[in-house]
Amino acid sequence: MTVLWWVSVVALLAWVWLAVCHGGFWRTDQRLPPRLAEPSRWPDVVAVVPARDEAGVLPLSLPSLLAQQYPGRARVVLVDDHSTDGTAELARMLAAAPGLELEVTTPPPLPEGWTGKLWALRHGVARAGDAEWLLLTDADIAHRPGSLRELVAAGEAHGLDLVSQMARLRVASGWERLIVPAFVYFFAQLYPFRRANRPASRTAAAAGGCSLVRRQALERAGGVAAIRGAVIDDVSLARAVKRTGGRTWLGLADRVDSVRPYPGLAPLWRMVSRSAYAQLRYSPALLLGTVLGLTLVYLVPPVAAITGLLTADWRTAGTGLAAWAVMAATFAPMLRYYDRPVTEAPLLPFTALLYLLMTVDSAVQHWCGRGSAWKGRTYPHPRSADRPSTTHQA
Repeated sequence: MTVLWWVSVVALLAWVWLAVCHGGFWRTDQRLPPRLAEPSRWPDVVAVVPARDEAGVLPLSLPSLLAQQYPGRARVVLVDDHSTDGTAELARMLAAAPGLELEVTTPPPLPEGWTGKLWALRHGVARAGDAEWLLLTDADIAHRPGSLRELVAAGEAHGLDLVSQMARLRVASGWERLIVPAFVYFFAQLYPFRRANRPASRTAAAAGGCSLVRRQALERAGGVAAIRGAVIDDVSLARAVKRTGGRTWLGLADRVDSVRPYPGLAPLWRMVSRSAYAQLRYSPALLLGTVLGLTLVYLVPPVAAITGLLTADWRTAGTGLAAWAVMAATFAPMLRYYDRPVTEAPLLPFTALLYLLMTVDSAVQHWCGRGSAWKGRTYPHPRSADRPSTTHQA
């Protein structure tokens, strides 16, 4: 019991440090910067939507993008990435109503060294002409009225080169309610938004579902080709833009929602496991450190609390409960953002255990040659463009 107590003390100290010193990662106040004034001239914008077998979600997402009321010139380029479910035909049908102009195009066959999404984005960016801003948005993302206008206004008013919003994911099913808020919470723990938004900070991150980037900044960073093999393309893009002198911003969305359903555990598991090992730079040492770190920080507190209570070891129970309480308190703001009761916060250790297993499974899939599988494609080998630099926050 003395060993468990000492380990629980370390866990408590870790949580105090995370809560106080880790960039306020648990706060949810990073929202789109307020519009200081209307731009004197609204720049041209092209939204680029990579889509592969997305017929199931396009009716819920694409019309919202086409319906955006934007004071300047704007249009949409949907890149049909060789879909087999009629994605392109459906997109053209959805564009029949009045709204932004839609171009549906198909890229050449995927060359070696590229991920499918980034090859599609490269093709869409090339079709965008000389637009000053590019909105890179996924096919499952729905934009509420005014979303595009507010994004551009924030970028122009604050001199930003990349404005990215973490779309509000769906939390309808039981598994979604358990896993989705924690997914965003863990992402913010890896890349504290406040820290990423400071120009002087080396931390950089973005959310791939909704990223508005200046064309000049993208070109200065080497274009989409600079991150062509990245599995974690959003973070890689932000890192490339920031490394070449651009100003980036990331926050939680109020007008951008993902409509992709995750009705069971299996699709949520795949969502996490397909890129978890890439996040660890395909390193067995980092994988071991992550497993030990998750165990210490998330699993030790409830084990110490419950064991201490059952054995009347009040010192161990108290330390474990204190660490568990700090953990739950940092998770509560994210639950409120997702309109979930804060009484669900103590369940975070169970969700963390699932994420630990997903991370291990991601490594196993990679070692078995199945790598990052998505939409019928597999990327089994590490890509140098996807390897985080020494600025990676872990």
